Amino acid sequence: MSQGRASPADALRPAIIIFGAAVRPDGQPSLTLRRRVEAAARFGATLHRPLYLPTGGIGRHGAAEAEVMATLLREAGIAAANILPETTATDTLSSALACTRLLRARHHGGPVLAASSAYHLPRCVLLLRLAGWPARACPAPPFPAATRRWKRWYWRLREVPALPYDAALMLWARLRRRV
Repeated sequence: MSQGRASPADALRPAIIIFGAAVRPDGQPSLTLRRRVEAAARFGATLHRPLYLPTGGIGRHGAAEAEVMATLLREAGIAAANILPETTATDTLSSALACTRLLRARHHGGPVLAASSAYHLPRCVLLLRLAGWPARACPAPPFPAATRRWKRWYWRLREVPALPYDAALMLWARLRRRV
């Protein structure tokens, strides 16, 4: 799909931004990455012609997170024309900024939805709203039953300092008119 200007009908399509997670050393998606994509695809199946924006650059291993997610989406039966990978982002804030730039370049005017893990969704939605989108969350995949309780709390507590920090940076970006 071209990253240029979308047609008027395409500009009103729902956009689902799938926030990245780790890629394994062998290039395969981590369980978290796979579950985020599955949740986005499941929710997207309830919408009319959603545009999927998997976001995430190259991490410690393998290909860019967005490319790995795009492959998973295609394997789930989603047409390549409905997938717009964003491969430059290195974290949640840069994902929100990069996807905002992509959507604005396409003159997007439809709904914007965030797909991620439950602990991460409040920050994703807040950043997209601060970027000017009336964003909302896709239903999150549940934690795997085998996940230890301390690990669940670790991920939730990581968000406590990250949310206000990223929110302040997004507001600063808006003040400098970079969003």
